[in-house]
Amino acid sequence: MSEKFSPTLRIGDLSDFIAPSQGCVVSLKGRKSTPKTPGKPEVSTTSNQQTEPVKISLKDCLACSGCITSAETVMLEKQSLDEFLSNINKGRAVIVSLSPQSRASLAIHFGIPPLQVFTKLTTFLKSLGVKAVFDTSCSRDLALIEACNEFITRYRESQASDDEKRKSSLPMLSSACPGWICYAEKQLGSFILPYISSVKSPQQTIGAILKRHICQTMGFRPEEVYHVTVMPCYDKKLEAAREDFVFQVESQDEINTNGGARITEVDSVLTSGEVLDLMQLKQVDLKALEESPLDKILTNVSEGRLYGVPGSSGGYAATIFQYAAKVLFGREIKGPLDYRIIRNADFRELTLEVEAKVVLKFALCYGFQNLQNIVRKVKMGKCDYHFVEVMACPSGCLNGGGQIKPKPGQSPKELIKSLEAIYMENVLEADPFDNPIVKRLYDEWLEQPGSDKAKKHMHTEYHPVMKSITAQLHNW
Repeated sequence: MSEKFSPTLRIGDLSDFIAPSQGCVVSLKGRKSTPKTPGKPEVSTTSNQQTEPVKISLKDCLACSGCITSAETVMLEKQSLDEFLSNINKGRAVIVSLSPQSRASLAIHFGIPPLQVFTKLTTFLKSLGVKAVFDTSCSRDLALIEACNEFITRYRESQASDDEKRKSSLPMLSSACPGWICYAEKQLGSFILPYISSVKSPQQTIGAILKRHICQTMGFRPEEVYHVTVMPCYDKKLEAAREDFVFQVESQDEINTNGGARITEVDSVLTSGEVLDLMQLKQVDLKALEESPLDKILTNVSEGRLYGVPGSSGGYAATIFQYAAKVLFGREIKGPLDYRIIRNADFRELTLEVEAKVVLKFALCYGFQNLQNIVRKVKMGKCDYHFVEVMACPSGCLNGGGQIKPKPGQSPKELIKSLEAIYMENVLEADPFDNPIVKRLYDEWLEQPGSDKAKKHMHTEYHPVMKSITAQLHNW
């Protein structure tokens, strides 16, 4: 592995909970790879070929059915701290979007509130040359609104007389977890993909907002902006590299000069642990830094407080449940929701009864074992849930493989409890539909939830990845 790559990413340190399923089968520059072990390609060379280090890009990885998460030992050179610092030094407009889960991880590590993490991290990043620091809680609100709209459409289709439409509409499975999406595309294929929500994750939603709309109001062209997200999960690096999240600029001037620049919504992803590495590299103590005002253009902040939705993995089940109860059945549901533990704390149900009949049945499904149970039921046509919030990691996003590791003497369970306790500290619970920033984005750009523009920019597609003949022969 390259010495320049962020030291955090080592196969032994990852904890994605989904292991590689078979050997890497990527062919590089016309040469066939013959892996000795899964995820570690060995490239054969002829005598007249110069021996050189093998470099596998994220896009190569996503084109292969050999592995399913960031446990793939690949050179992620465009996702490194060096690349991040290099783009600052080149004078590009570097903009960082910070996830609330990463704020919580840094807050526990430094022993300060998440809001102070945000303001002090803004000071640190801007001292390096970053132009703005945004909040993915803001883009998550937009993603939640689109998901609510999609669920209502699917629910009504499920009540239709058309058998095919009814059969393919529900359950709706959440799409914010890239580990789950990668597994679905590479291992499950066509039978599961129609059930997955088409709404982009908060990471890709803020990427689309920034590169397709907001950057121009900031005085930058899309190709001038280098957009970095800070996430709790290594698989977000894979998500950012998907071809689905690359677009051509629509300016005629650009098309005339270079055939149309290819713009990536998210150029790079740094994990919570890598941000800690960066501070250690720069010999900076976050606690000692001054606080800076937050960039309000894409940040959920009002009168010195953050606002957002409860639910440390995005709050998809809770938000959609409350919205559906109101729109479909006229029921206003306030306060904490009454989840029922089914198998374990990572598998919980939420139901709404009307006249002694269950009319909405939702579930939280975290961790690979629970996930497989849902997949089996969907495949057999016996899944009676209307919506399932799916996350590949046990305990959800707060327990992502990119989070800062427990301190000496601290158990992983203790760390998760601390993260859950601090996650909503000084955060006002707010309805995404009331978010003034999101309302402005619809007014200026997306028109309304579920509109053609919203579907173009805020939704995506999934693609079954066929197992190659090479892989089948290798495993056979």
